[in-house]
Amino acid sequence: MLGHEEEKGIMFLTVEELFSKISSYSSDRDYKIKLWYLEIYNENIKDLLNPNDENCDLREDPQKGTIVSNISELNVSTSNDIMNLVRQGNKNRTQEATNANETSSRSHAILQILVEYKEKVTGIDAEIKIGKLSLIDLAGSERAKDTLNKGIRLLEGANINRSLLTLGNCINALCEANEKGTKPYVPYRDSKLTRLLKVN
Repeated sequence: MLGHEEEKGIMFLTVEELFSKISSYSSDRDYKIKLWYLEIYNENIKDLLNPNDENCDLREDPQKGTIVSNISELNVSTSNDIMNLVRQGNKNRTQEATNANETSSRSHAILQILVEYKEKVTGIDAEIKIGKLSLIDLAGSERAKDTLNKGIRLLEGANINRSLLTLGNCINALCEANEKGTKPYVPYRDSKLTRLLKVN
């Protein structure tokens, strides 16, 4: 996702493109950009930009949809601001060695960028429009017989696989409903990952 200086990854390229678009419209619009960066580890949510022992909760808000309580929301103004915060947050991610990978990510990391803007010419009563971009570094699925995991590593692998299965089930349900033109039942609530990514 991140890549490196010689070869930028998807996350860096996406953020650069976002700010390029914002720059091209900024003569007519006022923008405000903020972000939060979190990980989901064993179905617990942790703030990667303000790490402590407390887990964050998911809550349902009638206007905003699913929100994360007590998460750090930081204002940013450049793509470098974002990437510096991502690098800082990645130092706080849960990683452990397994037989399959020396530095295996044991969590899903989710960067959410909220972009608000309003047209300059409309004055103080301008309608504010909001868009949210989610960039996700998923932990890889694991086969217990390949990793030979035991104890907490085995539990981590089971939680990773369960959330990835739920993500796949949600995508399949949405695709099937789109093809048939029906209103689907989508099992968002089976995982914190899919609850967080649900679009209202």
